[in-house]
Amino acid sequence: MPALLIADIDVKDPEAYAKYRTANPDIVNQFGGRYIALGGAVEVLEGDWHPARTIVIEFPTMEDLKAFYNSEAYVELRKIRWASASSRMVAIETLPEPIDRP
Repeated sequence: MPALLIADIDVKDPEAYAKYRTANPDIVNQFGGRYIALGGAVEVLEGDWHPARTIVIEFPTMEDLKAFYNSEAYVELRKIRWASASSRMVAIETLPEPIDRP
């Protein structure tokens, strides 16, 4: 079942973050990930969450997502993100099929 990595990234050092942004797609691709949203317009409909830059990446399975996140290449790369941005990140498993709710 597919899984989504959803991140809210607030870039503090754009020059350093550019290194992360440039290298990350190759690692995502190695684990079957594909970008669904990449920093597009966000409109808050409810609550007090005001994301700075929202990224959504779909992986074939939660195992693939975790393999990406824990891979040696990404462990090193995320140090750049941690140093250049504040971030929140969650992994969520999708439904096997969409549900129509009455």
